[in-house]
Amino acid sequence: MPLPSFPGRTARAFWVLPVPAVLVFLAMIAADCTGTSGTSDETPPASASETPPAAASAAPSGPLPKLRAEEVAHGFTRPTFVTHAGDGSGRLFVVEKPGRIRVIRNGAIESQPFLDITSVVQSSGNEQGLLGLAFHPGFASNGRFFVGYTGRDGTNTFAEYRVNGGKGDPTTARVLLAIPDKYPNHNGGMLAFGKDGFLYLSTGDGGSAGDPDGNGQNLGALPGKLLRIDVDATARPYGIPASNPFVSRTGARPETWAYGLRNPWRFSFDRATGDLWIADVGQNAYEEVDRQPADSKGGENYGWSTMEGTHCYGASTCDRDGKTLPVHEYSHSLGCSITGGYVYRGTSVTALAGAYLYVDYCRGDITALRRQDGVWKPEVVGKAQSISAFGEDEAGELYLAGDSSGIIYRLAAAPVP
Repeated sequence: MPLPSFPGRTARAFWVLPVPAVLVFLAMIAADCTGTSGTSDETPPASASETPPAAASAAPSGPLPKLRAEEVAHGFTRPTFVTHAGDGSGRLFVVEKPGRIRVIRNGAIESQPFLDITSVVQSSGNEQGLLGLAFHPGFASNGRFFVGYTGRDGTNTFAEYRVNGGKGDPTTARVLLAIPDKYPNHNGGMLAFGKDGFLYLSTGDGGSAGDPDGNGQNLGALPGKLLRIDVDATARPYGIPASNPFVSRTGARPETWAYGLRNPWRFSFDRATGDLWIADVGQNAYEEVDRQPADSKGGENYGWSTMEGTHCYGASTCDRDGKTLPVHEYSHSLGCSITGGYVYRGTSVTALAGAYLYVDYCRGDITALRRQDGVWKPEVVGKAQSISAFGEDEAGELYLAGDSSGIIYRLAAAPVP
């Protein structure tokens, strides 16, 4: 996860700042979980069947506009994520590393946090803390939401909370998963609901460097995976969707949806197509972007730690059979740590529609990735320094979270010179 120590900055025109050559290496968590769960009957909640706004699935072929990062609000403490509740309120929810979720409404920060769980969050390690937030598709009526954080005991934890009196109520906590963690880095922590109504969770590979425990390729361990669970099942702490790819495999964790990941520092679903995009932080040579089509049945092996990107890791040759290669990679000559974003489906920068955006934490290049003539082609469209996360509002507009600056930005078209 791209959260190295970094001197604070107060400048507001973030996109035009020079980017220091910072090299930070990030590695990750955990052992295994002890909980059990039942198999889901595969019926998603009714609220999850809502059709997203119609949009073209393909990216435009013309020139892409340059982007700038416009300040929305500042004063946050190491923000790690920005999202919306899908409830029509127009609110932005900003996740802070120490353990708070704060709200921006109509451009102003509400004085009281939406949720404060600093008492249970371990944030002393640079990659530890409150890392992810997802609202239930039926949040407007049921008040349920889910977070990912590092627990005081070092476990990588995913938990459910409920709203009481308009705020998240810490006393309603229900832990879904608590994965023991050997190391303070590579904690994943992202959560998002797919169009199927199930909750997807990302975990890191188990930590240190080079995946010494071999978790990425071990289907019997939770670290180094993308998980899919049913939080609406009667089983506790959650149900297992019957169509998960490893439900019937002996020795495999049935929660696993995809594996072979090092530190998936942000994944997202294209709201128009349902395609899944994963940005996986590399070890010491390559950063990668993986894409899973919406009609995938899961089970993809993205290669780590046999491979880093499209390259064998730590060896001149390796077994590439059964590996799903990234649609894009870049070397550390162009950056050091990828922060994954979203396929743009907003309306304020129409020429960007259908392009997937990511940024490098160190170099600061905001890059748009789109398929042209059968090839995925990257194009740098802006600059933003030490960005820990993208965010998306209910209308599909995109935001950036400035780790060291504490500023939340909105992406907009830059003025034409």
